[in-house]
Amino acid sequence: MDESNGTRLSRRRYLAGGSALLGSALLAGCSGDTGSGTSTTTTSATASTTTSDGSYTVSMSPVGEIEFDEVPTNVFTMYNQYQDMLVALGHEDAINSMFVPEMAGTTMNRYYARLDGVSFDWKGLPNPFDNFSKEFFYSLDSDLHLLGPAWATTQKNWSKSDVEDVAESVGPFFGNFYSGTHAQPPESYRDGYQYYTLWEIFEKVAQVFREQERYEKLQAVHDDLISHIESNLPPKDERPTAVRVTLGDGQFWTYHLNRPGFWLADTRPLAANDAFGSEEWDGLWGSVGYETMAKADPDVILHLWGMTPRYDMANVREQLHSHDVGKTLSAVKNDRVYAQGMRYQGPLMNLFQIEMTAKQLYPEIFGEWPGYTSGQPYPDIPKDEQLFDRDRVASIVTGN
Repeated sequence: MDESNGTRLSRRRYLAGGSALLGSALLAGCSGDTGSGTSTTTTSATASTTTSDGSYTVSMSPVGEIEFDEVPTNVFTMYNQYQDMLVALGHEDAINSMFVPEMAGTTMNRYYARLDGVSFDWKGLPNPFDNFSKEFFYSLDSDLHLLGPAWATTQKNWSKSDVEDVAESVGPFFGNFYSGTHAQPPESYRDGYQYYTLWEIFEKVAQVFREQERYEKLQAVHDDLISHIESNLPPKDERPTAVRVTLGDGQFWTYHLNRPGFWLADTRPLAANDAFGSEEWDGLWGSVGYETMAKADPDVILHLWGMTPRYDMANVREQLHSHDVGKTLSAVKNDRVYAQGMRYQGPLMNLFQIEMTAKQLYPEIFGEWPGYTSGQPYPDIPKDEQLFDRDRVASIVTGN
C-alpha cells in the first residue's frame, strides 16, 4: 500500500496494554524461550468493533486494542501458525517473511496436498531469524507484524522501546507468543498478560482480515472433530502411555503432552498418559538418555518434526533399533514410533495433526495410522476413515 495516497493502515494506537516481540530457536526441542513458570490467566476471544468511518479495532493481549483503516496486505509473519492462519483465511499473498521457509513451508504443503486447490508458495520469502534487526523490519515496511511483542524484547539488541518504535513507525504488532506454552512473559509484560488457545488467536486474526465467516466455518469443523474424539476416548487407565520426543545425539529431547498452551493443541485433546507428565524441566522441554527412556518405557513414541524435511523417520527408527537399549523399548519392538508434525501449527495443520495423533494413539478406535513416508505428502487416508471432511475444509479455504 502507498502511504502517500492516504490508504495506508493506521499505525498502532496504544489504547490498552503494552508491547513486545516473539522468538524461537528450532530443531530438537528448541523453541526460542527457555523460561519456566505458568499462569492460569486466560481469556476468550472478543468481537472486533467497527466505527462509522469504516475503520475497525481488534484487541489482543499484550498489545491492547489496534485500529485498522483497511485489511493489511503486506504482513510480517515468523512462525508458521500465522502463515497457516492466513492460508486458511485466503490471505497468503500478504505474507512477506517466514521462519525457515524451506522447512516450514514444505511441511505445510505436505498437509495441503490433501486439500483440493490449497497450496502455499513460500519460495523466496526471507527468514527473519537470519537478520532479526530493526533495519530488516524497516526494509519490509509491513502493514502488520503477526508477532507477539513480548518475545522481541528477549532477543539480542532489542528492547521494549525498539519494539514500540517499529510498531509506531512501521506497523503494529499483533501476536501472543507465550500462549504457546503458558510460560511467563518478560517481567515488563507480565502484569495482566492473558493466554489464548490456538483457535482464539485464529479468531482474532480472522477479525483483523475481516474473515469471521470463514473462521466460524473452520471452527465448526474443529468442534466436530474434538467432539468425536472426546466422546470416544477410553477410560484413563485404558489409554496408552506416550512420549513426545525428538531423537538426537544419543538423547531424547522431551516435551509434555497434556499441559496448557497451543503448542500442545494436537496432543492434549487425545489425553494419553504422558510418561513424563510429572517431570518439571528448567525450561519448556527436557532431555533424557536411553536408560531413562527405558525406565519410562512408553507404549508410543511420537517423534516431533518427523514430517518435516529435517528428519528421515527410517533413519530415526534405525538408530533406535541399532541401539542396545533403544531396541528394548516397547514402542520400538511393537513398531509404534510415529512421525509427528510441528508444534508451530495453525488451524489447518491442527486438524491434520489431531487426526494423525488420534490414529497413532488409538488405532482400535479411530482407525489405523497408515504410516508416513519421509518426503511425501500427508498419507491419503480413505474417505470413510478420515476424521474430518477434506472437501468441506478445502471449500471453506478456497471460498468455493
